Amino acid sequence: MTDRDLLEALFAAAVRAADPLTGIRKHLPSPPKNGRTVVIGAGKGAAQMAAALESVWPGPLTGVVVTRYGYGCETKSVEILEAAHPVPDAAGLAGAGRLFEAISDLSEDDLVVALVCGGGSALLPAPPEGLTLEDEIALNEMLLASGAPISAMNVVRKHLSTLKGGRLAAATRARVVSLIVSDIPGDNPAFVASGPTIPDATTRQDALTIVEQYRLQLPATMIAHLNSTAADAPKPDDPVFARHAHFVIASAGVSLEAAAEVARAQGVTPYILSDSIEGEARDVALVHAALAREVASRDRPFAKPAVLLSGGETTVTLRAKGGKGGRNGEFALALALAIDGHSITALAADTDGIDGSETNAGAFADGTTARRLRAAGLDGRKLLDGNDSFSAFSAIGDIFETGPTGTNVNDFRAIIIR
Repeated sequence: MTDRDLLEALFAAAVRAADPLTGIRKHLPSPPKNGRTVVIGAGKGAAQMAAALESVWPGPLTGVVVTRYGYGCETKSVEILEAAHPVPDAAGLAGAGRLFEAISDLSEDDLVVALVCGGGSALLPAPPEGLTLEDEIALNEMLLASGAPISAMNVVRKHLSTLKGGRLAAATRARVVSLIVSDIPGDNPAFVASGPTIPDATTRQDALTIVEQYRLQLPATMIAHLNSTAADAPKPDDPVFARHAHFVIASAGVSLEAAAEVARAQGVTPYILSDSIEGEARDVALVHAALAREVASRDRPFAKPAVLLSGGETTVTLRAKGGKGGRNGEFALALALAIDGHSITALAADTDGIDGSETNAGAFADGTTARRLRAAGLDGRKLLDGNDSFSAFSAIGDIFETGPTGTNVNDFRAIIIR
C-alpha cells in the first residue's frame, strides 16, 4: 500500500465513522403514543440522515429536509429539497418556509425529529422583516471572505434570521428531538447550522462585536436590526424548549479515532493532534509542517513512521478575486511549500466531499509537490497568494475527489512521515 493509498484509507475510515445511521440507531427517540412524527432538517448530509432514519423508524412519518444541490438521495416518505451552498438562493428561502409549514400546526402530542448537519446555515436563509434574500446572500459572502471562524460567523447569522438560534424549534408546540452531525470545533450543537432547533446564550451585542472585530461592512439595515430587540433570539431557559432534547450523533473526534485504528493496522503510529483546530488555513499548515519536519529530521516529538491526524475547521481570508479552491486546498498548498524535499505525504480534505468552490474534496501534498509545480511552470507561492490552490493541484494531478459523502464532520488532515 502506497502512502497515498493509506491516506485514502484513513479518509474512508473517518467518513464511515461519521455514518449517521450508527448515531441515529443509538439515539432513536420513542415514537409518540397518540401523535404524528414529522421530520425536518437541513445540511449537506440531511438527505442521507433522513434515509437512515426511515430505515429504522418503527412507524409512519412525514417531513421535509433541505440539502445542497446534487446531495439528495432516495427516500420513502421524507421530501428532499435542494438549494444552494455556500451562498443562499431562492430555493433555500422556499425550503425554510416549508420547514416552518411542516411543524407549525403540530400539537403537544406530536414529535418533531430534526436532522441537522453542517451547511444548514446557508441552505436555510430566512431574513427578518426589513431585510431580503439579497441581503442574506451579501452577508454570507462577507462572512466567507472575512476569515472569521465558523462559530463567530454563526453568531452573526443567528441574529439576522427568523429561523436560526432555536427559532425554528420555538415555532411548534410539539416535542423536538434534534439529531446532530457536528462540523463545529468543540461540537457545540447550538452552532451547527446556526442552531435552528438549539438555542444558545449569545446575544445581539456579541454579534455586533464580531461585526466590528472582522470589519464586516454590513448595510445600515442590518446594523439597525442588530441594534433592535427584534434580533434577540430565545434563550436556552425559555419554557418552549423544556421538553426538547438533542444529541450529537457524529463528530470529528470519533472519525479521527477510526482513522487512527487503520493507521495502526498498517504499522504507522497515529498521533491525533486535535479535533478542533481553527485559524487561517495557511497558518495552520505552517504549524503542521514544522511539526512534520521535526519528526522527519529528528524523530521528535514522535518517532517515524508516524501519521499526524487533525480536524476542525480552518478559514481562508480572501486576498484576491478569481482564485479557485477551498480551505483544505489552501492548507495543502501552504504545507507543500513548507515540506519541499522532505519524505512527507499528506491529505487535506473536507469530509462532506466538497472543499470550497470546486467539486473536489481536497488535495494531496508531498515533498515533491513544490518541485513538480515549478516543473510545470507554476509559482506555488503566487498561486497561494491568489487563493488558487485548485489550479495548482489540478495542474499536477494531485486533486482528491470523492463526490458527496453523505456526512459532514468538517476538515480531515493526515500527514505521513517516513
